Amino acid sequence: MIRIHFTADDFARVRFARRPSPVPELHAALMMLGARHEELLFGRWRNRLLRAVPGAVEPLADLVPDGVAPDFLDVLGDTPDEGFALIRASRPEVVRAGIEQVHAGRPAPPWIRALHRGDTDAWRTLGRAQRAAYETVLAPVWPLVQDLHRAEFTRHALAVASHGLGATLSDLAPGSRVRDGVWEWPLPGVPGVREVRLGGRGLVLRPTFHWRRGPLLQDLPDRPVALAYPAGVGLPPIPDGGGRADEPLAEVLGRTRLALLRSLDEARTTTGLARRIGVSNATASAHASALRAAGLLTTTRTGRSVHHTRTPLAELLLTGGAADG
Repeated sequence: MIRIHFTADDFARVRFARRPSPVPELHAALMMLGARHEELLFGRWRNRLLRAVPGAVEPLADLVPDGVAPDFLDVLGDTPDEGFALIRASRPEVVRAGIEQVHAGRPAPPWIRALHRGDTDAWRTLGRAQRAAYETVLAPVWPLVQDLHRAEFTRHALAVASHGLGATLSDLAPGSRVRDGVWEWPLPGVPGVREVRLGGRGLVLRPTFHWRRGPLLQDLPDRPVALAYPAGVGLPPIPDGGGRADEPLAEVLGRTRLALLRSLDEARTTTGLARRIGVSNATASAHASALRAAGLLTTTRTGRSVHHTRTPLAELLLTGGAADG
């Protein structure tokens, strides 16, 4: 669980980032690329990007072992160049401390040791890796991320105006709540409690459209705490290739599973689904099981028959996912 402690001044200093910041969004995408969870919704996205990522990106894996990034990478900036410049401007002692933290107890590659010394060529290696990653992973979908951010900004503003700040914060994460000046954010499967005290610094909310787990916190001294939270419909942003409107959703789910979901305009049996989309009963059952595991359909048994229905999440994807992509 994360517990964020507000003072009275902090509630007046909660703000929503005006625009997306490319470097944090890139890092969220790279972490999602290396994490093996939500395989159904992100598996095809991962496979496509892993085939496209050039070798110049590989040093980033050395710098972020086990998905733990050194603190000096945690910057904002309105453009990639601004963000990368902020990283390059990090104080040498901060860079050294970050590298020592994530590489404690393990041998570091030669270029990482050179970066620890402040070597210019090592910084060039990092810069090339970051730019290659941005051009491959984020640049093709950046206009879409900007559109999604504007929509989320508007949704947040309307929610605050209609329901107040406390209710709006609670709605950002299932199961979270604001109580007695503390925003409690449960993290299932993550032991312990992280206490974050704003102490009058305020809080900046930033949606991220690639990361699907808990919040990503930037808590640096004498600066507002920045919190990136998963937003959007739960699908990875996919570039518009000029094809059919349902192309992004089909790329994520697969055309057979998408057809199965679309055929559930009413509850259907496995046999009914198989006939509707032209596959065997075994194939329909296997796809239904995968969609059920992803929370996209539910199955109920009536006597000897089972009936499948779409969940609210599936309805959202079918009505909003194609339009957003």
